[in-house]
Amino acid sequence: MSPATPYSFPAGPRGPMPLHAAMFARDAWGFMSAARAQYGETFTMHLPGAKHWVFLTDPEHVKQVYTGDPAIFHAGEGNSILLPLLGKHSVLLLDEQPHLRQRKLLLPPFHGRRMAAYEGLMRTVARDTIDAWPTGTPLKAWPQMQAVTLEIIMRAVFGVEEGARLDRLRTALETLMAEVTRRRTMLLVAVLGEQRFARLKSVRRRLTAVDDVLLPEIAARRGVADLEDRSDILSLLLQARDEDGGAMGDRELRDELMTLLVAGHETTATTLSWALERLVRHPDALRRLQDEVREGESDVWMTAVVRETLRLCPVISITVRELQEPIDIAGHRLPAGTRVVPCIHLVHRRPDLYPDPDAFRPERWIDQTPGTYTWIPFGGGVRRCLGASFALFEMKTILGEIVRSMDLETTTAPGERMRSRAITRTPGGQAEIVVARRLDREAEPERVAVAG
Repeated sequence: MSPATPYSFPAGPRGPMPLHAAMFARDAWGFMSAARAQYGETFTMHLPGAKHWVFLTDPEHVKQVYTGDPAIFHAGEGNSILLPLLGKHSVLLLDEQPHLRQRKLLLPPFHGRRMAAYEGLMRTVARDTIDAWPTGTPLKAWPQMQAVTLEIIMRAVFGVEEGARLDRLRTALETLMAEVTRRRTMLLVAVLGEQRFARLKSVRRRLTAVDDVLLPEIAARRGVADLEDRSDILSLLLQARDEDGGAMGDRELRDELMTLLVAGHETTATTLSWALERLVRHPDALRRLQDEVREGESDVWMTAVVRETLRLCPVISITVRELQEPIDIAGHRLPAGTRVVPCIHLVHRRPDLYPDPDAFRPERWIDQTPGTYTWIPFGGGVRRCLGASFALFEMKTILGEIVRSMDLETTTAPGERMRSRAITRTPGGQAEIVVARRLDREAEPERVAVAG
């Protein structure tokens, strides 16, 4: 296709932007699936932030975006809906050199050896929570997983287990997240835009409550004498230096801590909830996982369960790049300003890649390695989620503690529908489970006690 070729867009659902936005907010998975069924692998939608959103479901087109020049494929603009919550310095909202600098500064806490050091913390917090679960009565797992992962990330970030400031931060974060993830709030962002929404008094009040804890904690940690001996995430970030020897300022640190605190628990908690929701409806898969965990000799099936959950129920349905220059993709020449959208949900539902794609079948991963552009729950390229390894490790650890400690009842109830929560997709019934029987932890193999 020559540079003189006129711009064109794939066909897509008709209707104005507010209609598309409302349909996407109500049932993103259904809206996208219907569009692909009617218009094919590539289609256009009209959503807030740009006139044209071009959805891509062919792995080759996804690869073109993820391996493309970051100066052309900007992710910061595509993530702008997160600006009021995370702040302008968040690595999710930066592009090109500022993004690369911030990404490198954030790497130290996620090295494999440091990550493994958090295993004991993960086990302790998980056990403290699940030990209080009742038996024989329905329990909504999603808020329980939210509590567990929030506690883990807060303790990992600050390196302390309790204290008045930590209590205030927990309350402030929970209040803020409850407010900004409501469907009405997200529609308000779409109508007002991110900048005007962030200036609303109610939003500023919630953010100030968080900042009143975060900023003093950053200042206090800068002044400790043993900073170099600490291994919590905040201390590591304070010590991080870029290629020119520069460190992050307080506002940069605040925005990155918010990114870690929010993204570091919300998505993991939701994936764990989907895993439990799927497992109680698939007794063979649940029994096989229990046997593997209790025998403690491998994690092959655990890995398969987590991978299949992330394939079937990706928490984030799409990734977004805003074009800074015209490009040719999928047989169309798209102008600058277009948002190209690798669609995680629809790539994961391709029957040519995943036979019987709507079925929960962990066994498909026993002899299959995830493809770089066909299994993309964490995005891809230079924007792939920094905390992917941490999240996978955390999911396995928490899920392992649950199935090791108790038997869950299975059910023939229909699967829970997707419910929109900001940009994530959660189980509509909050992943309801029933603990059938508790197991005696004293009888666990010795290797489990050592691992914890």
